Amino acid sequence: MGGKVYSIRPKVVKEIDTPYRRIATKIPAPASIHILEELHRHEPQATTGQPPIVWDHAKGFQVWDAYGNMWLDWSSGVLVANVGHGHPKIVDAIIQQARNQLLHNYCFPSELRAQLARKLVALTPPELDKVFLLTTGSETTECAIKLALTYGRNIGGNKKNGIISYEGAFHGRTLGAQLIGGIPALKEWIGSPMPDFHQLPFPGDFRNPNNKFKDSLALLEKKGIQDGQLAAVIMETYQGGNAAFAPIKYVEELSRWCKKNGILLIFDEVQAGFGRTGKMFGFEHYKVLPDLICLGKAISSSLPLSAVLGRTEIMDQYGPGEMTSTHMGNPICVAAALANLEILEKEKILENVQAVGKVLKEGLKRIRIKYSDFIAAAPCQGLVAGLHVVQAGTIKPFDDLAFSIVGQAFEKGLLMFAPVGRAVVKVAPPLCISEEALLDGIEALDEAINEAISEHQKKCASTRRS
Repeated sequence: MGGKVYSIRPKVVKEIDTPYRRIATKIPAPASIHILEELHRHEPQATTGQPPIVWDHAKGFQVWDAYGNMWLDWSSGVLVANVGHGHPKIVDAIIQQARNQLLHNYCFPSELRAQLARKLVALTPPELDKVFLLTTGSETTECAIKLALTYGRNIGGNKKNGIISYEGAFHGRTLGAQLIGGIPALKEWIGSPMPDFHQLPFPGDFRNPNNKFKDSLALLEKKGIQDGQLAAVIMETYQGGNAAFAPIKYVEELSRWCKKNGILLIFDEVQAGFGRTGKMFGFEHYKVLPDLICLGKAISSSLPLSAVLGRTEIMDQYGPGEMTSTHMGNPICVAAALANLEILEKEKILENVQAVGKVLKEGLKRIRIKYSDFIAAAPCQGLVAGLHVVQAGTIKPFDDLAFSIVGQAFEKGLLMFAPVGRAVVKVAPPLCISEEALLDGIEALDEAINEAISEHQKKCASTRRS
C-alpha cells in the first residue's frame, strides 16, 4: 500500500510506561527530526512510508531510539529477526568470523558454506538435496523461475514456458535484470517465445468464493491455457500481503496435478521459513513435497542471505560458472545463519511459537469480533497474522484507516510496519516473544484501533455537518 507517509512533525502523545513499551517524548522524537530530514533529502521518496522511528538498538522483541523511547516490536524488521534482535550467539558468530579476517570469498569454496549447505539440506525433505546460496529473497524467486523455465524447455520444448502465480502475491521487487543485459547467452534460459505469466485468484483470500482447485482449472481452461504449456506454479506458503494460507485440500490437489503434468511446484518460503508459522518451513502444514523452495529473511535473523533448494536434476541444469552471485554464501552472513539455525533447534523457539501463537490468534479473534464493522478477517498461523481493514459493513479495503491504526499503535509504543496488500495490518513479532509481552501488545493494538476508528467517525460527522 503505497503513497502514504507518516508526519515527521513532533506531536504530543500520551506517555506510556509498561514493562515492554515506553513513550517519553513527543512522537517522532524531536531530537530525531534532523536525521529524518536528512534521509528525506538524500534518499528516494520510495524509502519513506514507515512509522518515523530512528532505531538506535534492538534486543529480543524490543526496539529503542536514542531519546528514551522503547517499542514492542511486531515487525521483526519485516520478518527477519525471528530468533530476536541481536541474539548474543549470532552477535558472537559475526564478531568471531570478522576476526578470522575472511569477510568475502565470492563463490570460491569455504568450510562455512559447506556446513550451511549440509545443514539446510538436512532440514528439508531428502528429495531437496541441493542448495544455491544468494543474498535476497527476490534473487531466489528469480532463480527459481529461471530454473523452472529451463526445466520446462528441456522436457517440453519452447511451448512449455508458462508460469502460474496468484493474485495478491508478493515475490520481490527486482525486474528480471538479465532481460535488459546485452549478453545473449544469459537470456537463453527464457526460451522462445517469451515466458507466459498467468495469475489465478488466491484460494485463501476471504473475498474469493471460488477457492477450490477445480475452480482454478476451469479458469485456466477458459483462458485457453493447456497443461502442456506450463512449466511451474509458484505460490507463497502464506500470502505476504494478507497472511492467509491456501486451503490444504487445494494445495494437495495442486501438487498431484503438477506431478501428473510435469509442472514444477515452487513454494516461496521467504517470509514463512524458519519457524514463523510454528513449523520450520510453512509448506509442512500442507504435507506436500515442492520441487523448489525459496528461502530468505529469517535464514540468519540478521544479515542478508537467501537460498534456493531443490532436486539435483533441477539444480544442476547449468554448468560450472553459469549460475553464480557475487555475495553468495558471504562468510559473515553464513556464520550468522549457522548460529541462527542452532538457536532455532536448541532454544525451543518453535515450541514458543506454537504456544504464544494460540494467544495471538485468540486475541486477534476478540479484536475482529469487537470491531467487526471495520475488520473483515484476521488470519493467523503461528506468529504471523493480518487484520483486513475494510470500510464499515463492506469488504472494500480501507487504506486510510489501516494506515491510521499503525500510526496510533506507533504512538503507543507498539511497532508495526506500514499496511501491506489491500489495507492489511500485519502482525509479525520476533518468535521469542513472551505471552505477557504479546498480551501487552494486543492491549495496545485494541486501543490503537479504537482511537483510529473514533478519529475516522469524528471526521465523517464533521464532513456531514459542513
